[in-house]
Amino acid sequence: MRVLLVEDDVKIASFIIKGLRSAGYAVDHAPDGEEGLSLALAEPYDAAVIDLMLPRRNGLALIREMRAEKVNTPVLILSAKGSVDDRVKGLETGGDDYLTKPFAFSELLARVQALIRRANGIADPTRLCVGNLSVNLLTREVLRGGKSIDLQPREFSLLEYLMRNAGRIVSKTM
Repeated sequence: MRVLLVEDDVKIASFIIKGLRSAGYAVDHAPDGEEGLSLALAEPYDAAVIDLMLPRRNGLALIREMRAEKVNTPVLILSAKGSVDDRVKGLETGGDDYLTKPFAFSELLARVQALIRRANGIADPTRLCVGNLSVNLLTREVLRGGKSIDLQPREFSLLEYLMRNAGRIVSKTM
């Protein structure tokens, strides 16, 4: 799973990158809105976490441009602006969820996972099925045609990545 992070605060960005990577996500980081837009247009992402107050192009302008270019990546807006008007404006501009700073990483992770789940239309978030291959993400059990397959942790992670991206071209970065 690939996540785009657009955040200019180095400490916050490093905190989020470390957490998302330890949760198994590949993360691309852009420190400003212009670079964020370039990445969003160049690569398919499963989710994006975008700060509102960015140099070179603010977060709302970035999201507006992404939507105008038909980039439908689910967007979690991350901002210190927490008024009702700010949240409504962010969601109306094209954001899918809104989280105010300061935040707990566990909440950010849960929101990113929920965005990805909704975007992929996964009814049971603990199970992936492609053809006759089934993976239980909680028990890490892999079944093919009803027969159990034992996998090493790295193999399981690779299989999960490929199943979540079934039908899409995937890069080496995961």
